Amino acid sequence: MSAESILVTGGSGFVGGGLLRYLARTGQYSSVAALRSKPADLPPSVRTFEFKSLTPDLNWRAALIDIDVVVHAAARVHVMNEESADPLAAFRLVNVEATLNLARQAADAGVKRFIFISSIKVNGEGTAPGVAFTADDLPAPADPYGVSKFEAEAALRALAESVSMEVVIIRPVLVYGPGVKANFLSMIRWLQRSIPLPLGAVDNKRSLVSLDNLIDLVVTCFDHPEAANQTFLVSDGEDVSTTQLLCKIGRALGQRVFLIPVPVGLMSFVARLVGKGAIAQRLFGSLQVDIEKNKRLLGWTPPVTLDRGLSAAVQPFLESRKR
Repeated sequence: MSAESILVTGGSGFVGGGLLRYLARTGQYSSVAALRSKPADLPPSVRTFEFKSLTPDLNWRAALIDIDVVVHAAARVHVMNEESADPLAAFRLVNVEATLNLARQAADAGVKRFIFISSIKVNGEGTAPGVAFTADDLPAPADPYGVSKFEAEAALRALAESVSMEVVIIRPVLVYGPGVKANFLSMIRWLQRSIPLPLGAVDNKRSLVSLDNLIDLVVTCFDHPEAANQTFLVSDGEDVSTTQLLCKIGRALGQRVFLIPVPVGLMSFVARLVGKGAIAQRLFGSLQVDIEKNKRLLGWTPPVTLDRGLSAAVQPFLESRKR
């Protein structure tokens, strides 16, 4: 299968935008960005398809003309402060029904392959240290976002059985890189300000993936014959504790790190008391993934090391110091 023209949904987002910039730099593919509003840094060579909201009745016909591969990165994302009265219904509307609507229209338009950016939350919220999730594990989503991604995967697999379009599912762990936001951005800012943190004795194991590595896997799946109708987990292949991660980010920043070895059990107890149990799970719990399937089927290994990925992620902060 030869891929020449790529439609990327979520083109103004962290993953979708990064993929579009990569495609524009390489010049190997023509690309179309599906997005709600056009960002200033979108390469001029990228065509756009703008829509108001990702709904189950959105007409994708104009965006799908002559498209070989769809990369569906748009989604209703996991949020810390949920405002919907029925979060699962809200997630299903966008992540399941709207996804299936796009996939059906893509199949009707002759798209060869549909790559769905799912989430490791389909596997579950965490692992025991040294025990990694695999792509073939029984899914165990624990929150509405994870459930909606799991249901979308199931609907796409069912669709693939009745159409000629192939489906590829990719479940990333935490993605970081230049422009990263949320908790990862907070960690960088803490360290940049040399704020002492009570995280010097965290002995967990976490898998992460740099944006560059995720993009590399997605591009590999554009036309690799063994990727058809498969599910892949993706990480940098280097698992670290929260303490180790903070030290690595500090080194990338050229910043001295002040980590106080407070017992994890005490911090977890306090976090649960103040309603921050989910944050405690991410800071103190383990979540590891096994990417052996990627190596075996695709010959894919992460091209960017964790240290290189972190250096790229903090580069905007280093440049801001020079201004």
